[in-house]
Amino acid sequence: MTLVYLSLGSNIGERQTYLQRALEELAHLSHITLQAVSPIYETVAWGKTDQADFLNIVCQLETDLSPYDLLEACQKIEKHLNRVRHEHWGPRTIDIDILFYGNTIIKEDNLKIPHPYLQNRAFVLVPLNDIASELVHPVLKETVAVLLEKVDKSGVKIW
Repeated sequence: MTLVYLSLGSNIGERQTYLQRALEELAHLSHITLQAVSPIYETVAWGKTDQADFLNIVCQLETDLSPYDLLEACQKIEKHLNRVRHEHWGPRTIDIDILFYGNTIIKEDNLKIPHPYLQNRAFVLVPLNDIASELVHPVLKETVAVLLEKVDKSGVKIW
């Protein structure tokens, strides 16, 4: 079993409901054991800022799914929860990103682990710090707590 961290976000409709439903669907997958979930944070949009605020969480799970099978499972959940991909960093009912998959490093067009932007995103680092502050980034060789010290947290509020 591999320890995995996922980031979940929503900024369309009943945001909290989408987060909860995504967590429930993850927990019901036979090869996943959900272990921890951060508090919910409300955050300003990142990348494309002219859209509604997001609710964001991070969860920790164990799985024996491969990174590719986990990505496929996450994308199926997104589709089931009406995720539509119209524009890069645009609004969405649910977004599920693989942050870390153990210490695995993957750099492919369709899958990058660790997530390539996580060290720049307070909306990821703040909730991740709540459940895994001592986790070491396998490329940057710094803990989540140290990475969090380097970003502006002003747009991230407990919800």
